[in-house]
Amino acid sequence: MIEVEVFGAGLAPQRPPAAELQRLCACAAAHMGIEQAHVAIEFVDAARIAALNAEHRGKTGATDVLSFPIDGIEPLAAAEAVAGASARAAADGSAAGAAAGGDVPRELGDIVICPEHTADLREAVIHGMLHLLGMDHETDDGEMLELQRELLAGAGT
Repeated sequence: MIEVEVFGAGLAPQRPPAAELQRLCACAAAHMGIEQAHVAIEFVDAARIAALNAEHRGKTGATDVLSFPIDGIEPLAAAEAVAGASARAAADGSAAGAAAGGDVPRELGDIVICPEHTADLREAVIHGMLHLLGMDHETDDGEMLELQRELLAGAGT
């Protein structure tokens, strides 16, 4: 399950319901094979996103969405350790293997969205998630934005 925490909801009264935000994040994560993760979505005003944009990207002015990855999509050492322990426990028939499971939730990171600079909040969520998952439309050949369109279409938006 992709756990989504929402902050600053009062700044985005027209935002999708929490269940839809979770579904959008899960849709993008599933594309990369991630089923267990945590994401934070924060809605901020133009001044806050402009400050973050300047601080982290060296760009002036407000933007629509920024992403701050934490664990990314590379295998986590803990996930590998748990998966290995699960496999060993399953091989010797212990219940610990079943209880441990092979999926360790990872902290994907934070998506920061400025509603007043965003035409479609659902698109901003998908866009932010794809960045958290390691994609970059500034360096690829259009793959991220094409996938974004596909995911939005598949999500019924």
